[in-house]
Amino acid sequence: MGARVLERVSRAARSQRVRLGVREVVLILSAALLYSLVRGMTDDRVDLAYDNAERVISFQKSLGFFIEPDLQDWIVGNDALINVINAIYIGGYWPVLVGTLLWLLIRHPDRYPLFRNALLASGSITLVIFAMFPLAPPRFLPQHGFTDTVAENSEAYRDFNASPLVNEYAAMPSLHFGWILLLAIAWVTVGRTTLAKISGVLMPVLMFIAIVLTGNHYILDGIVGGAVVLAGLAIAVGLERLKESRRPPETPPESADQPATSTADGSDDERPGAAGTVVLQPDPREKVGLQK
Repeated sequence: MGARVLERVSRAARSQRVRLGVREVVLILSAALLYSLVRGMTDDRVDLAYDNAERVISFQKSLGFFIEPDLQDWIVGNDALINVINAIYIGGYWPVLVGTLLWLLIRHPDRYPLFRNALLASGSITLVIFAMFPLAPPRFLPQHGFTDTVAENSEAYRDFNASPLVNEYAAMPSLHFGWILLLAIAWVTVGRTTLAKISGVLMPVLMFIAIVLTGNHYILDGIVGGAVVLAGLAIAVGLERLKESRRPPETPPESADQPATSTADGSDDERPGAAGTVVLQPDPREKVGLQK
């Protein structure tokens, strides 16, 4: 009997995990479809994307932090350093993104919805910005001193970027940095080891450096990417609190030890009765009087 119950519980748990996995796949595919639609909206606005790039450069110059070409000059010609930066940019994104989400889903399913919702919320905000503000990345503007370090060393990755799956005029905000920042927050807050927490601190720093030194993003792209992701996380936290407030309060379990009831003369009566009620007992002296 006990073995059959355990088997049914195990089967129900497996079924729940399958349903959860299917739901997550549907969400990811829906997000990919939206992304493709937004790409179609920006393909015919290439001129606007380049105009916006000039606006971003002018804005950064006006604030005194248009320093990306100077930063790139420090690594151009150093193949070993360029390979490290490219590896961080390429290998530190999708593998970390997928791996962290799987880790949360399998090892910390109670925390997974928060970061999944933050990812989707920030992605939704980003799609609106992509549609309204197409932006050519720095690597498309060599006249300003930018170098495309990834194209020079990884032709396969650059071919992938040129595919219909990638919006090349969506430099702002940088989800390459923003989503890594979100996952780093998960590593720091959910991870239990010192290594996980240290990695969580280093990941966004290294990715911010990589997006700039590879010529894929302006500094402003990274700043906006971080702000968008933090806004998405705030939305996810708000949804969690709203869900918690709508959850019916749990009724406290009844205590197995029922308190003794009181008799008319104030003594405790150990016989079964409703807890907290007064049970009146007949006075033996009245019975003696009646017998007389």
